[in-house]
Amino acid sequence: MAEKKNYKKRGSTTSLLLILVVLIVVALVIIFLPTDSKASQPTPSGVEQQDDVEATTLIHAGDMAPDFTVEMLDGSSVTLSALQGKPTLLIFWATWCPPCRAELSHLQEGVIDLYGDKITVLPISRGEKRETVEEFLTKMGYTFAVGLDGDQSIYRKYASNYIPRCWVIDSKGEVVYAGVGYDEAIAAEVQEALNRALK
Repeated sequence: MAEKKNYKKRGSTTSLLLILVVLIVVALVIIFLPTDSKASQPTPSGVEQQDDVEATTLIHAGDMAPDFTVEMLDGSSVTLSALQGKPTLLIFWATWCPPCRAELSHLQEGVIDLYGDKITVLPISRGEKRETVEEFLTKMGYTFAVGLDGDQSIYRKYASNYIPRCWVIDSKGEVVYAGVGYDEAIAAEVQEALNRALK
């Protein structure tokens, strides 16, 4: 009798341990599996992910920029093709993305003030609500115009994953530069592309 009870206890403990291991594995999968709201992570790092970046880039240098109309934060709207005549810097960003924040902090002084009305700068918030964007811009003290792409329909014409992303589009609507991520090297590449587009 005592042996049977002992066997039952060991069986119960083994079952409990097995259930615990399964729960831990499920929890880890849920934690590390990307969700739709953040499926587009900030720029991937490492050479092994370069192929993924390339595969998710839909518009490259040499392509004509797909046209769109975007609603701006102030309620007006901008159509990309109507901006032809001077270069456009198109940027997709989000408030939760650290490299996006770094790019926006550089935008006013490093691009807008530098080029003035020689170019159009069109930063578009991707996948976020108006209130979130408005609160962020107010907190940061940014005054430049921002577009809203809450359903990501504009972004999906250009890429399928990763932000920040930017495209330099020349005065005729052709893409002269497509970049992913943000750092000093990318900022220099964007400036070089803008200078080329202005020639």
